[in-house]
Amino acid sequence: MQASEVPRAVAAARSTASSLGLTVDDALVLHDSNKLTLRLLPCDVLARVAPVAQQVARFEIELAQLLAESGCPVAALEPRVEPRVHERDGFVVTLWTYHEPVTSREVPPADYAHALERLHAGMRKLDVPTPHFTDRVEQARQLVADRDRTPALADADRELLGDTLRSLGRVIGERGGAEQLLHGEPHPGNVLTTENGLLFIDLETCCRGPVEFDLAHTPEEVGEHYPDVDQDVLRECRILVPAMVTAWRWDRDDQLPDGRRLGTEWLGRIRAALDRR
Repeated sequence: MQASEVPRAVAAARSTASSLGLTVDDALVLHDSNKLTLRLLPCDVLARVAPVAQQVARFEIELAQLLAESGCPVAALEPRVEPRVHERDGFVVTLWTYHEPVTSREVPPADYAHALERLHAGMRKLDVPTPHFTDRVEQARQLVADRDRTPALADADRELLGDTLRSLGRVIGERGGAEQLLHGEPHPGNVLTTENGLLFIDLETCCRGPVEFDLAHTPEEVGEHYPDVDQDVLRECRILVPAMVTAWRWDRDDQLPDGRRLGTEWLGRIRAALDRR
């Protein structure tokens, strides 16, 4: 989120929670990306705030409710208020249960795989309209092809990313394997370690595709504990996903701290992976 918008976003979250009868004396910024994540105190509520024009909050809330009702390991909405999207001062605000992290240690791969398997099992039961994973791949490819949006990307790197996104997206999409609703980005940053076990957050990136696409966002050891994985598809996805993420790091509007350095580093990793392939 633009730095100039942060104070207004915080004020929108505080006033929304207060209007619903929650006591808010302070707001701690936990994460700042395309949306702002806050811990509101002393009511101890997690607030997620995004500009109205850049949000899919209603879809995320409805999906979170459906998954929670079926026992999936997802973060819950705040039970003290009505589960809906609140609009205030050009922002949308959603309120969630705050989970105190139990530990900062690395999640055991077997636990990670089991939690993701449970999430996928619940998602298979749902019939909700979502983009196909190849739609997200195409968005990344169009970003790479647009020199105005990615002006710092060298020609050789632009060609590498464009060809990788085009070819691997097509190859994986044409394999004809089983597809289902996916989280879309179940990387470690979207997994909470809580007293109730592992919980997945940030459902706005949900899409449809093979489970290997989700697994490609996780540490490599996780795939070794997930049952019935197509290892060939997973290997392809483990190149495709970093290519997508790398493309976003070269967006001129990308605000990830140290994003450009990461984009350069990941280009090297993609080249090495393609050489091994």
